[in-house]
Amino acid sequence: MPRPHRSAPWQIADLFAHEREAIAYAAVVDTCLAEPAVARRLGKRPQATAENVRAAMLTEANVRRALQPCEESRRRFQGLLGRFEATRLRREYVHDPVAPATVVLCLLGLFFLGALAVASWTVVGLAALPPALAALAVHRNPLWRMRVRHNLSEAALAAVLWIRGERAGSAERRWRRDLQLHGVGPLMERVVEALLGDDVDSLLLPDSYDGLRSPRNRQYVIGNEAARQLARKVAQREGGTIAVSGPRGAGKTTLLESCAEEADFAVVVQAPASYSPYEFLLSLYITVCERYLTEHGQDVPEFARLSAFRRAARSAGPALRRVTRFLLFALPAGALVVLGLGAATRSAGVRYDDPALDTAQDLWDGLTDTTVAVWRGERVGQALAATLAGVLLWRLRRSARLGSLLSTGLKGVSLLAGYALVVSAPVSLLFDDDVRRNARDLVGQSPEMLVALAVGVGLAALMLPRDLEAHVGALPALPAIPLADDRRFRRGLTGVLLVADLYLLSREPSLGSVVTDTGNPLRAAGLLLGLVLIRAGSWTAPRPEAPLVTRCRNQLYRLQTVQTSATAVTTGPPQLLAAHTTSLSTVPPTMPELVSDFRELLTDIARERFLRRGRVVIAIDEVDRLGSDAQALEFLGEIKAILGVPHVHCLISVAEDVGASFVRRGLPHRGVTDSSLDDILHVQPCTLTESKDILQRRAPGLSEPYSLLAHALSGGLPRDLIRYGLRIMEIEDKTRFFELTDISRQMILEELAETLAGFRTLLAKQQWTPETSAVLLSFRALMAQLRHLCPCPSADLHRALHQVAFQDLDGRLGAAAGTLPEPTRLLVDEASAYVLFSLTLLDIFGRPDLTRRRAAAGGSPDGDPDLLAQARQELEISPYSARPLITAIRSAWGLSATPPEGALPGLPSPRSASCPRHTPTG
Repeated sequence: MPRPHRSAPWQIADLFAHEREAIAYAAVVDTCLAEPAVARRLGKRPQATAENVRAAMLTEANVRRALQPCEESRRRFQGLLGRFEATRLRREYVHDPVAPATVVLCLLGLFFLGALAVASWTVVGLAALPPALAALAVHRNPLWRMRVRHNLSEAALAAVLWIRGERAGSAERRWRRDLQLHGVGPLMERVVEALLGDDVDSLLLPDSYDGLRSPRNRQYVIGNEAARQLARKVAQREGGTIAVSGPRGAGKTTLLESCAEEADFAVVVQAPASYSPYEFLLSLYITVCERYLTEHGQDVPEFARLSAFRRAARSAGPALRRVTRFLLFALPAGALVVLGLGAATRSAGVRYDDPALDTAQDLWDGLTDTTVAVWRGERVGQALAATLAGVLLWRLRRSARLGSLLSTGLKGVSLLAGYALVVSAPVSLLFDDDVRRNARDLVGQSPEMLVALAVGVGLAALMLPRDLEAHVGALPALPAIPLADDRRFRRGLTGVLLVADLYLLSREPSLGSVVTDTGNPLRAAGLLLGLVLIRAGSWTAPRPEAPLVTRCRNQLYRLQTVQTSATAVTTGPPQLLAAHTTSLSTVPPTMPELVSDFRELLTDIARERFLRRGRVVIAIDEVDRLGSDAQALEFLGEIKAILGVPHVHCLISVAEDVGASFVRRGLPHRGVTDSSLDDILHVQPCTLTESKDILQRRAPGLSEPYSLLAHALSGGLPRDLIRYGLRIMEIEDKTRFFELTDISRQMILEELAETLAGFRTLLAKQQWTPETSAVLLSFRALMAQLRHLCPCPSADLHRALHQVAFQDLDGRLGAAAGTLPEPTRLLVDEASAYVLFSLTLLDIFGRPDLTRRRAAAGGSPDGDPDLLAQARQELEISPYSARPLITAIRSAWGLSATPPEGALPGLPSPRSASCPRHTPTG
């Protein structure tokens, strides 16, 4: 029978067979409520609260819906939980206090097991006697036997209960996870959406907006059609100059940096606002040299204003400290090793001196006899062989393979000899009769020597070099030890093993006969010599510096320093000295020399990378900030000399004017772009789909209406798109608005107020008369309405917006309209068209139920939301082409294309205070 539900939620107590199930379900509900995806939605609307969501999830219908996808894991949990409860009830039924005989018998048994693990067989036999006597006494006493059996069975039942409890806990965790992922979690999302009501997408609920806060962060950059086009253009050419043209903020810099990141060698430089061709080329030359040095792991020369002595002392200081530290350890260590092994090496020299000298003398005599015989012409065959060997040696003087073979051979001989000496030192112990006899006696008398031998082997293994496997590839793979490469761990373990080995060896005084064997010093000398040979075999000579690295360093000294040399000559008798001084100073390179040297260096770098299937990219950014298109074209003409280097891709970001000049090449005449550029990429503003992808990457969870709003305000320019996305978050942070209607109205009105302030500054510079000042009054009335911004709809604000948006100068000013200068009329029309665009955005995004109205407008081609961004782009071209497009958009969305009745006559009164419903926003 299930236990009564005491701590489970009373709403769902009767829906589960066990109280633990109800508690687990309620815990999963609380866990899902704490998830960021759910928690950020709670409290945004009055009915969407955590209490209402929890109450909805604890209803019988929703509990059954949540449990249905997780029936399999739930049945397994119920089965294991039933077994656990049955075992627990049985243990409670058979529970009895522990008898003293059980305690004594268990303690004696533990004592016997301990003795069996650490003692010898004699001690084990003695330790087995007390447990055996105790077991015999328990067996002969029926009461004791019954109590002990009862206690032992209860202990076994406790072990089974623990195992079944662990299995039930594991099944519960699995069921909870399954319930959270497939049951409660998805159901709770639907419950929250239902409580939020209609038009959920109008709520501002992003997961994060870190990508908007760091617009230059490369990890948030996504590929688009422009990036793919540039990649194709670069891949189709082995080199050339490609211009990237587009409006400001279209992402030209991002394209250049992305292409440079994929290149094998790339340099990205910024075009100066006020440039000198010589200085720009000099800076680019220095940047290329520094980049090449850095890529090859070389330090860039530092030209510090210090004396030669101080520079030499500063550079020699670290080397002197390293040498001093080496000598402090090397000299005492060498002296101790020589002192310990001197006698052994001298005895070995005395023993093997005569045979070695005799063999060497025989070899030398044979060589000299053969040489003399060949010189006298007595051995013709050997003379021909010597001649051929000399010719072959001369032919191989420039062979890199021969040097490599000789180096490999010497390393192989050194490694082979070193390992042979290291192995022969301990192996020679097996062939020493005295050592074998003494060791056999010691091992037979004291088994502790086996332990000492094992400890010594472990100590020797720790003292071997860690890169042993790098020299012996044929060694079998050993299991990886996590702490094997930890230097502190190895040092500590080595010290412990050394102390343990010394302790074990000190317990056997007769060990001295083995340790003090006369051959041991010679074996130690062979072991050390072998380790030295292994280290020498693994040493590699430093590679010579690459020629291009040397050239880059020399060019940096040439371009960044002025070298002066002075020579003084003294002549004449000692009484009258005459000094003649000669001074020599380097001259900075001229522009032609600089261009020639730079092209030559860049050609060599590109040829090196091209042979390795690499790519060299020189990216020149911000050319469009030089000012006018004439200045940009003049800049291209000046740097034309460094373009067109073979196998070098030169990418230049230019303004739209320069791109247009390249497109109409030859019509009617050829320009500088025809001969400077090989191709051009026009970067277009983002489409609505690309804008959504950018915002989703930088602000995950941002709903579609907010992407539409940012896309419309930015005109599809990525830089402005990110700025408006961050502006949305800023408004939410300072106003605590979460609805699209409130945020969009606040944002559009703030943007409109800033733009109109700029227009009024420009209008103030025009000439006005009393008859034409009515135009300024309408702008002033609108600015007065925008002084206290509020997302609440205002009839006076819309009246002022309509007056400016549908401004008819001829109808309003009459004959005075003809006196307005053409620049003034154009400025008024631009401001009026922008206000009409802002009014359209307010009517579309500032009203509720955007989803339904968008679906209704989708039936017309002019109802595409992407047209709003196109209208924003058209405003930068001409207000006269933008107004018909905005009018068509308003008609598709069911908005009035003409001013409503009574909207134009009279000026609205200015808003004198902020809205009492909302706090001032600044």
